[in-house]
Amino acid sequence: MAGTSRAEVLRNRERLLAAARDAFAAEGTDASLRDVARRAEVGIGTLYRHFPTREALLEAILDSNFETLRERAEQLLDSPAHAPHDALLTWLNELAAGTRTYQGLPQSIMAALDDESSELHLSCAAMRSSGARLLERAQEAGQVRADVTVYEVIALTLGLAWAAQQPGGPSDLIERLLSTAMYGLAAHG
Repeated sequence: MAGTSRAEVLRNRERLLAAARDAFAAEGTDASLRDVARRAEVGIGTLYRHFPTREALLEAILDSNFETLRERAEQLLDSPAHAPHDALLTWLNELAAGTRTYQGLPQSIMAALDDESSELHLSCAAMRSSGARLLERAQEAGQVRADVTVYEVIALTLGLAWAAQQPGGPSDLIERLLSTAMYGLAAHG
């Protein structure tokens, strides 16, 4: 990297992130890292200097997405216009929509939630914590079963997001699946 300016280093990082977003959207999160480097028009060594692992690359891409979901949960918690059940459903729809962008992402998120050594764990945990507050509020309002955990609700949502990625379903499949799931999660008298 001798002779490489800071501006060039930053440009290469942004090009790698853009190329990874495109590759992951087209081929899933298991896309070839060599292909990512080729798309960014840099060498594989440059990719590994910026992102030593696939998880580091995913974290860089997803960190802002998870922060957006965390912030959205906070907005929904503060919004008197959303009933607790509706706020949770809105947030779950947004979680599902974000994971559908990249095939293979639901598995990466679930693995990161379980693995504290994962580079994705911290950003996933913050997002999960915000979702837990939405779930707790819906449970306290008696709108969602008290025996359901946020881990279960996120796992269900990610599973439904995966199902909605499969060919042949209607365009509104994730919304329909989540609506059905929320009926099953409802606290019944």
